[in-house]
Amino acid sequence: MNMEKSLTHELLDDEFNLTEADENLNKYLTFISAELVYGIPIDNVVEIITNPGITSLPMVPSYVKGIMNLRGQIVPIIDIRQIMNKPVNEDVAITCVIILEIDSISIGVLVDTVLQVINVTNKLSDPPSKNLDFINGMTNLSDGTVMFSLDCQGLISNK
Repeated sequence: MNMEKSLTHELLDDEFNLTEADENLNKYLTFISAELVYGIPIDNVVEIITNPGITSLPMVPSYVKGIMNLRGQIVPIIDIRQIMNKPVNEDVAITCVIILEIDSISIGVLVDTVLQVINVTNKLSDPPSKNLDFINGMTNLSDGTVMFSLDCQGLISNK
C-alpha cells in the first residue's frame, strides 16, 4: 500500500510540475515581415486569410492598406512594413492577413509569410528602442532567430 501511495504522490507531483510549467508557457503565432520574425499572442488571433481582397480607402495614413469584408464585418487592414518604415512588398501574391481581436476590436495585419505557432517559455526581453510602440519585447528562438513580440494594445491605441 505504501508503494501505491508513493506512486500516486509521484504522479501528482509530476502533474503539478507540468501545470506549473504550462503557466510559464506562452503561445505565439510567428510571421515574417520585411525579413524580421514577429510573434502575436495566440489569444488575439482569430484567423489567417491568404489572398485577401482588400478595398483601398482614400485619405488614410499609408500604413492603412484598406478594409476587407469578413463575413459581413468590415475589418481595417494595416501593413506592418509601413508602420516600420520599410519598403512596401511589391509581390502581393505572397501576403497574408492575420485577423486579430483586441478588446472586442477586429483588425487585420498584412504580413509577408505566416510561419507557425510556437511555445515561448522564457520571459521576453525589453525591446531595443522605446520608440517602437507596437513592440513589447523580444526573445531568442531555439533556432537562434530573434522574435519581436507585437503589442496588440499598441496596434489599436497608437495607430
